[in-house]
Amino acid sequence: MNSNKETPNKNDNLPTDIDSIPIDELLKLDNQICFALYVCSKEIIRKYKPLLDPLGLTYTSYITFLALWEEDNINVKDLGKKLYLDSGTLTPILKKLESAGLVLRNRLKSDERNVTISLTEKGVALKEKAASIPKELICSIPTSATSENDPYDYTKSVDLLPILHNLMENLTSEQ
Repeated sequence: MNSNKETPNKNDNLPTDIDSIPIDELLKLDNQICFALYVCSKEIIRKYKPLLDPLGLTYTSYITFLALWEEDNINVKDLGKKLYLDSGTLTPILKKLESAGLVLRNRLKSDERNVTISLTEKGVALKEKAASIPKELICSIPTSATSENDPYDYTKSVDLLPILHNLMENLTSEQ
């Protein structure tokens, strides 16, 4: 679904008080925040695939590396919190990355339950190979429907980030 800068938001006619919105409007697919986020997430992750395949990474392993490049030698529990992943999802990814020689899993001698993850030289070197991915992803997002020559307005995504981070924080603080 492409949006035109001139086109008003589909939800502009909805009242801001949720109690005053008719049930038929509330239950419209286009009025569901979750659906819009789901489709955007699915499509953005799909666009990552051709960028990550040459590096042998999935989207989840890529975000794992983003976190590790920010903070190497991190506790698995802290890494899971940073990525919003539970250990059942994260552990198989880390095992696969370890078998590929990209990370090391180290059990603390003082507490065998405590595992830290550190990058190998190969994992550190992957950062340089992945450096172009964010820009390539932005360039792969279709331009507006009004003109084939209009570049994607990245500033809108940047403006959206604080809103999404706030939503993430609010949704996960209940857990």
